[in-house]
Amino acid sequence: MLNALTIDLEDWYHPELVRHRLPVSDPRESKTQSCADASKSSGAWEPQIEQATEHLLDLLEEQHIQATFFVVGQIAQCHPQLIERIVAQGHELACHGMSHRPLWEMTPAEFKHELQEFAETVATVAPSVQVLGFRAPTFSLDNRTGWALSVLAELGYRYDSSIFPLRTPLYGVTHCPLMPYRPSPEDVCRDKGETIIEFPMSVWTWAGVRVPVCGGFYLRALPFGFVKFCLRQINLHRPFVIYVHPWETSLETPRIPLSLPSRIATYYNVAHMKHRLVDLLNTFSFAPMRTVLEEMGELSR
Repeated sequence: MLNALTIDLEDWYHPELVRHRLPVSDPRESKTQSCADASKSSGAWEPQIEQATEHLLDLLEEQHIQATFFVVGQIAQCHPQLIERIVAQGHELACHGMSHRPLWEMTPAEFKHELQEFAETVATVAPSVQVLGFRAPTFSLDNRTGWALSVLAELGYRYDSSIFPLRTPLYGVTHCPLMPYRPSPEDVCRDKGETIIEFPMSVWTWAGVRVPVCGGFYLRALPFGFVKFCLRQINLHRPFVIYVHPWETSLETPRIPLSLPSRIATYYNVAHMKHRLVDLLNTFSFAPMRTVLEEMGELSR
């Protein structure tokens, strides 16, 4: 069974638990900062996205595996050659917002503007690419922000992968379906046959308890044998999706002072994440999310 391999293409300073802790003087805090100006930063504040992503691209090329790269638009603006390599290797480009701001910090008009800016950026960097998929930063699609589904449909998106069907302290929605479905903007857990197909993040259910095993902190922190067991159980019924951030597979990722819970969530077991990813690539079958949805017949409707 084909499963969806996704890479959230964001830099080390984008995660929600990090971005609010950056020094005020950091150049990425200015919305008007140009890529040229940002490149003048020094030391620990330098962007690391190219170094962190190149080894992932090398790995995927060696394994002959394609993935979906959910790209932050600012990364595409400042590192067009990285996007060109991603496309040249046959990976899918999808949208991870323009600025990595979560949906709950935006109005529908602001969100639409971000998507339009993202489209203009991709048209410049990779003019042959048609972007069909979106993932909200910080899995910020929930019933407060369900309006985003209407904006996505209006601008021609076909699928979304933002629903985390388990409530956590930062994000998530309880009781949402685990299989791909078509959510309502009024209730994102209701399958109402709308335009946008939702590929929710994968959890394993045991005795009514949902266990997240789809990527990020969960993939780093849980016993790895248990993670693979859960993924095999999911594959008995449906494809799963995993997600990885380049910054959490690199030993060169800068670290800033955070509270203990935030430090654990962000940096725990980063040293072993790449090894776990390699093991998963050798154990399961993967393809871009678009390919998996096409195989399921969801994009032909």
